[in-house]
Amino acid sequence: MSLPTVNMPPPDPLGLTAEGFAAASELAGLTRGRGGIESYRRFHRDGTVPLGTSPAIHPVGRREVEGETIKFTLSLPGGVETESVLIPMPKRNGTVTRTLCVSSQIGCAMGCRFCETAQMGLVRQLRTEDIVAQWHAAAHQIGIRPKNIVFMGMGEPTDNLDAVIPAIRILADHDGPAIAASNISVSTVGNPDGICRLGELAAEPGFRRLNLAVSLNAPNDAIRAEIMPVDRAWPMDDLMNAMLGWAGRPKSAICVEYVLIPGVNDGLQHCDEVCEYLRPLRCSLNVIPYNPRRDSPWPAPTESSVTTFTQRAIANGQFTKRRGTKGRDVMAACGQLGNPEIRNRRRLPDDSPVAITIRGDRGIGTPARTNTSP
Repeated sequence: MSLPTVNMPPPDPLGLTAEGFAAASELAGLTRGRGGIESYRRFHRDGTVPLGTSPAIHPVGRREVEGETIKFTLSLPGGVETESVLIPMPKRNGTVTRTLCVSSQIGCAMGCRFCETAQMGLVRQLRTEDIVAQWHAAAHQIGIRPKNIVFMGMGEPTDNLDAVIPAIRILADHDGPAIAASNISVSTVGNPDGICRLGELAAEPGFRRLNLAVSLNAPNDAIRAEIMPVDRAWPMDDLMNAMLGWAGRPKSAICVEYVLIPGVNDGLQHCDEVCEYLRPLRCSLNVIPYNPRRDSPWPAPTESSVTTFTQRAIANGQFTKRRGTKGRDVMAACGQLGNPEIRNRRRLPDDSPVAITIRGDRGIGTPARTNTSP
């Protein structure tokens, strides 16, 4: 007896969990029983494409290498590309694991002045399969299977949660990439509604150790609004309430990111103010030396200023780490992703959603330029 078939597009194993792919595959008459699960597992484990499917496997374009750090692009339809970074993470026992920094959008609408990606504006959203394809390319085209995933590439993940949350489910699927939720981190500029929605995912079994990273980067609203326009919509009091809600759950973890910019937010008084702001919150403070974007108005901070700021935070009783700088010379470090050629076109593909307007109880923020002009 033949399986009933339904006229529908072939299922994409990059855009579905194992269970979803198996159901869609059986509905399309491609598999039956556990056949869909097995073909899904083979696709993610050894790259074998399931019969009758056309997964969104994008070819790796440019590769730029600095030491063991690899930045690579994936070419998407419409002449645009994602940028991803494979980062070596040495362990105390001498072994090295890899972290994959993935993009959730091409460009970004948030307008952070220190970020290269923000200078592009929002070019287009990435689909779930485009996000997972970055892991697949690392594992099966470059040949490096990352242990950790961080949503810290191009884009604001909470501006594209309809694609990001399913991507997290797929990346964590035991029959797929099988990345533990404790090894997945989502970074945000501080969208309280987005943090709340991610918290709903983190409340589910299997995702309770999902990590949240919040880009703070300033000791007060006055400075933050100057370098991060989103603060006008989502001020620091609202952000703190959202972070306290996240931290109130068992096994939750928050990393507060602080990009240290010379002459802007790097004074000892700034450090004291940040530590006082964070006092109610159980979190780690991650001090990130500023990586200059193209045409940056600021230089990178000196090593002594980074050390002084970090030591002051520790002296204030705040658990603090300094992030190592990797990939700066190939524009692969934190805040440096973005293709100026795509930026200069300033055009959204016809099938892409328009950039969001940032809204909040205190009015409307002004995000970055939206690339809608021809």
